[in-house]
Amino acid sequence: MRSNVRAGIIGVGVGIPEKVITNHDLEQRIDTTDEWIVTRTGIRERRVAPPHIATSDLAAQAAHQALQNAGKSAEEIDLIVVATATPDMPWPSTACLVQAKIGATKAAAFDLNAVCSGFVYALWIAAQAVETGAYRCVLVIGADILSRQVNWEDRATCVLFGDGAGAVILAPVEEPYGVLAGVLGADGTGAPLLNVPAGGTREPLSPEVIARKRHTIQMRGREVFKFAVTIMGEVAVQALEKAGIPPEEVSLFIPHQANIRIIQAAAERLNLPMERVFVNVDRYGNTSAASIPIALYEAWAQGRLKKGDVAVVVGFGAGLTWGACVLRWMY
Repeated sequence: MRSNVRAGIIGVGVGIPEKVITNHDLEQRIDTTDEWIVTRTGIRERRVAPPHIATSDLAAQAAHQALQNAGKSAEEIDLIVVATATPDMPWPSTACLVQAKIGATKAAAFDLNAVCSGFVYALWIAAQAVETGAYRCVLVIGADILSRQVNWEDRATCVLFGDGAGAVILAPVEEPYGVLAGVLGADGTGAPLLNVPAGGTREPLSPEVIARKRHTIQMRGREVFKFAVTIMGEVAVQALEKAGIPPEEVSLFIPHQANIRIIQAAAERLNLPMERVFVNVDRYGNTSAASIPIALYEAWAQGRLKKGDVAVVVGFGAGLTWGACVLRWMY
């Protein structure tokens, strides 16, 4: 018999670098213009972490703020899931490093890599862990420093990405609040469309590999755009159907912040006016797994998420991967 306890978000936080790189700054480095970038992506600026800051540092900053907003101590956390494609090191996991940084001594910890879909993957998996009673207080973090994987000479990709982290605290909440439904998907045949080819066991780093920039982001932009425009709306509809909620009852649509045209296409698929869509891609660019939790935090901080509101979070990314969760906000 199903329990009436759901997993709900009870705290949110962010870790955002101070340094801002504007489109005008990029005009001095590469052959591009502010108008070209804004017209095609909606991005005006992005944050970049300084050399001494690693992914775990931003993640820990977001975790501290989420714990404070949830009124929880680090000792109460019993599981940490970090969604990242840019770990501090190949191993151990960034989640273990975060555990040590925040003093969550009782928590199990692991990383999850679904790139830009990572936070949605982590949120849905962690929600199941709470609903089954296996864990009572879960810290879910999306964190990436993609500026370390960008080829700053490639104008097609370097304008797109930024750094950041966002975190949520999941705990049992009573119905009707919490994570109502989730849908995850993947298509590994699309791996060549967006990847970082070198740095793993297939193509280890070498002077030649580095000289060819094979350790940086490679993207077939038109094909990724076409995929994203289709999948964002489709997976949102699937998750809403699973939750038994019609699109017109969605209070706020919070999509992965990759490109304003993709966001607008997804909103159109749901027949949602842009007033009910959260957008901050203009200020952060694509922060990968951090994108959605940063947006969640800002939506909450701005009063655009209130108790009882229905929110839909949707991500897509390399893999290819995609996912959506439907939430009824509870605080």
